[in-house]
Amino acid sequence: MSETRALTFDVFGTVVDWRTSIAREGRAFGERHGIETDWVRFADDWRGLYQPSMTRVRDGERPWMPLDDLHRESLCTLLGRLGVTVGDGGVSDAAVDELNRAWHRLDPWPDVLEGLARLKRRYVLATLSNGNVALIVNMAKRAGLPWDAVLGAEVARSYKPRPEAYLTTAELLGLAPGECMMVAAHNYDLGAAGALGFRTAFVRRPGEHGPNQTADLRAEQDFDVVAESFIDLADSLGA
Repeated sequence: MSETRALTFDVFGTVVDWRTSIAREGRAFGERHGIETDWVRFADDWRGLYQPSMTRVRDGERPWMPLDDLHRESLCTLLGRLGVTVGDGGVSDAAVDELNRAWHRLDPWPDVLEGLARLKRRYVLATLSNGNVALIVNMAKRAGLPWDAVLGAEVARSYKPRPEAYLTTAELLGLAPGECMMVAAHNYDLGAAGALGFRTAFVRRPGEHGPNQTADLRAEQDFDVVAESFIDLADSLGA
């Protein structure tokens, strides 16, 4: 691993616990506006619209849109399914915008801050996320995530797993892909990065989708590092 100079991180699910955080924010929104539903399921359904919304952008069916905008479209779809009107006579646009910014307020997994502090002493730390820059910056500011750079899809104008998202990130760090290690809890993400020459580290997050999670419970390829936490990752990399 002596050639590795930067660690590039997936964020949703790998760094932060989106499911618990979104459910918490949803409950508060529901209490304010008299909306009753299963907010954990609401979080799952919102996340379930994530890949389909990006696929239309990746496939060129619609122009580039930042993830905040795609998230808001998905949110309005879900509120509509609950019979909630947005705008005149219903929940205000400002209130919907505030709930949409829940993605800016996600909590990190318990091991993250200690692990990143150790890794930062040895490596450049950068995001390689589908989250837009404002989203990731606000999340980092709130949670104390010590990124050296916020890169990924919006900077590259290309959503993962398209190659541009990974290669642009390495290029802007002034590094070859082989000098970067992609850190993620998702096999598809690491497979795409590894195919482009990135080193790869799988960090298991068996609770990302709750107790009934079935995907990404184990590394499905021969990744460079397999870890149980960011602290375990730091141990493995000698940080």
